[in-house]
Amino acid sequence: MAAAGDRKKTACVTGGNGYIASLLIKMLLEKGYVVKTTKELIEPAVQGTLNVLRSCVKAGTVKRVVLTSSTAAVSSRPLEGDGNVLDEESWSDVEYLSAKRTGLWAYPVSKVLLEKAASEFAEEHGISLVTLCPSVTVGEAPDRKVYTTVPAILSLLSGDEAELRVLKGIEKASGSVPLVHVQDVCLAQLFVVEKEGVPDGRYICNGLDTTIAETAKFLADKYPEYNVNTDLFGEGLEKPIAPLPSTKLINQGFQFNYNTLAEIYDDMVGYGKTLGILPN
Repeated sequence: MAAAGDRKKTACVTGGNGYIASLLIKMLLEKGYVVKTTKELIEPAVQGTLNVLRSCVKAGTVKRVVLTSSTAAVSSRPLEGDGNVLDEESWSDVEYLSAKRTGLWAYPVSKVLLEKAASEFAEEHGISLVTLCPSVTVGEAPDRKVYTTVPAILSLLSGDEAELRVLKGIEKASGSVPLVHVQDVCLAQLFVVEKEGVPDGRYICNGLDTTIAETAKFLADKYPEYNVNTDLFGEGLEKPIAPLPSTKLINQGFQFNYNTLAEIYDDMVGYGKTLGILPN
């Protein structure tokens, strides 16, 4: 979450030691912002978010609040057929997820509850609130902790079976493998703060939709030295059945820098080597 002040070009970034936040802070400093951040990672809980919003109300100088949620709050729902085009009006099914309690069910549930609580609070207190919902976020960032989805996205190259199971879980839950580069996420956060006239509301931030099978074929051709196995995916999707288009954000004038597998993995392979996920 980032809040921008009117006069002093000040930004507050919560979770300052996190993956996305580490790059956002770097970008803000390069643009001349004064950046205030926590020294601890605030848990993505409803109460923590509301505490930040209460502080914004108390300060009385906050121009806009940007809440970073996830497309997990959009796409985690029963999916049938291949006509499940999702948009900002789509919500993950909390009752369904809470009843099934399989996989990472608590994560999308927490994001839905967080978003709705924040939206209600902002409306009641007259706060300008934009919620960005990035998809699976990848790419190089200043943060060097390996606790993101980066290892899962690199699992086809690394051969890590546990991380490959995570990737398969993402595809099953989302109806695709939706990817967005962390740089594009941070640029979108800056965009909705700095561009005049961007309305409050919810915005999907997704660079492209792919599948494990499609990605494996691409990687096998692009990086033959990794001996990518393309014969593991009989039960996977041949094509995305639930695309997550960023039409609303693009219509405001935002442009993605990374929207092909080549652009994303050119950056990811070097980052994977830096993190020790891939051999040098």
